[in-house]
Amino acid sequence: MGLPLRMDNIHAPTIPSGPSSRPLANGNAAQLSFAELSQKKENLEAELKALGGVLDSHGVTMETPLTTPDGFPRADIDVPQVRTTRSRIILLRNDYKDLMNAIEKHLHEHFATLQDHDDAPSTTTSGPGMLGDSIPDTLDAPFAKVNSLVPGGPADSAGLKAGDEIRNFGYVNRTNHDGLKKVAECVQGNQGQNVLVKVSRSADATRRQELQLTLVPRLNWGGRGMLGCHILPM
Repeated sequence: MGLPLRMDNIHAPTIPSGPSSRPLANGNAAQLSFAELSQKKENLEAELKALGGVLDSHGVTMETPLTTPDGFPRADIDVPQVRTTRSRIILLRNDYKDLMNAIEKHLHEHFATLQDHDDAPSTTTSGPGMLGDSIPDTLDAPFAKVNSLVPGGPADSAGLKAGDEIRNFGYVNRTNHDGLKKVAECVQGNQGQNVLVKVSRSADATRRQELQLTLVPRLNWGGRGMLGCHILPM
């Protein structure tokens, strides 16, 4: 007869077992500064990476079966530890999504404040989703370029055009895009919500326009993915 599974004391020693950041879901994130939110983001990413390392050490993923074909716990892995690690990963992923929403809200409020205090006349063309202002002293270097768009897709509706160079995609910029992986994370975490996208567009042979567009990632718009566009790293 197999020994009963014990569910206590099964956290890996290298994995933080402190309280989850669930207060984010209760609105406390609204009182945090952007720097504090960024620090929480780094802490969450570090813990998720460490937890992923635990799964890797057992040779399993979030989907690997933990029982044998006849229904018994596998003897070649520490099933209780893997289950606990998976549960915490799921919890932290939810926290990460809440945190990204809070960071996105801070960014929107920040740019809204800049608009309120910008007395200079707009030099850009208006269009769907365009905020119609430029902030030369806060521009980040472009990190991606719009390669193609699907007419009628979310990106097209927001006013993006092929050839646009992306400086910011929500909280993502040249310093943290991680081969565009963070763009995908931002899209997944903001389905149905406004994402601020700052782009540089060629106006003519000698001038460029700096635009801020509001993009809403969504499914069921009639095409694949949530953007309807293809972007490439620069």
